Amino acid sequence: MPATGQSADVASAQEPAPLGAPQTGHPPESPGAQDAPAIRASRTAGPDLDWREGGIPVSTRFDDPYFSLADGLAETRHVFLAGNRLPERFRDGFAIAELGFGTGLNMLATLIGWRAVGRPGRLSYLSFEAFPLAAPDIARALAAFPEARAVADPFLAAWGAGQRRFDLDGMEVEVRIGDARDLLPRWEGRADAWFLDGFSPAKNPELWSEALMAEVGRHTAPEGTFATYTAAGHVRRALAEAGFTVTRQPGHGRKRHMTTGVLGR
Repeated sequence: MPATGQSADVASAQEPAPLGAPQTGHPPESPGAQDAPAIRASRTAGPDLDWREGGIPVSTRFDDPYFSLADGLAETRHVFLAGNRLPERFRDGFAIAELGFGTGLNMLATLIGWRAVGRPGRLSYLSFEAFPLAAPDIARALAAFPEARAVADPFLAAWGAGQRRFDLDGMEVEVRIGDARDLLPRWEGRADAWFLDGFSPAKNPELWSEALMAEVGRHTAPEGTFATYTAAGHVRRALAEAGFTVTRQPGHGRKRHMTTGVLGR
């Protein structure tokens, strides 16, 4: 999560060419904390981590876990996959974009779903992350999810080698390192589905601003969708202003609500 700022948003200072196109145990949100840290960080900045019992990484910068304390993989499937009606919508050329790469758990859950449907073609997955985790920290976090960890070795090998673009069984993954407020406006593609997975809006408000949500709308294909764990009112209003028909849905676990939307309906 992180730029997620998970989702928070390092690799090289040079931005890679476009492809075709944490979960979070977030506490209740408030409209926007004035003292939340800005995520316009240097491209060499890394996350500050603490580890809770059970191997759960917590960002000390944002005081928020990278994934749900109540089974992060189940939350990913409920919020981001089911919330975007995936994997049933998968097709050749389908494009996913994400705010907040975090541990890569959303990406790995998507990979598992992509493999399961067995459709021919290619899927693209673009994520924005300001504070990337190191490969050993990601591996330590993923140990909590054996199903995801079982498919993670090619990703971890690429990530540990400094690659931020790699192919996983026909799923082309690109992670752009830096502040999404700077990077997303420069992206020339559009997503069929968005995973909005930044840290809690109360603690990472920059990743949920009206301006950035407008960019999400501008970079969404017709009838494209978004899903997010948060049901904060100002986030829902910003996404509605961006052109989405916004719906509040039942959340995962103890979280009562989440939010989904479709562009142009």
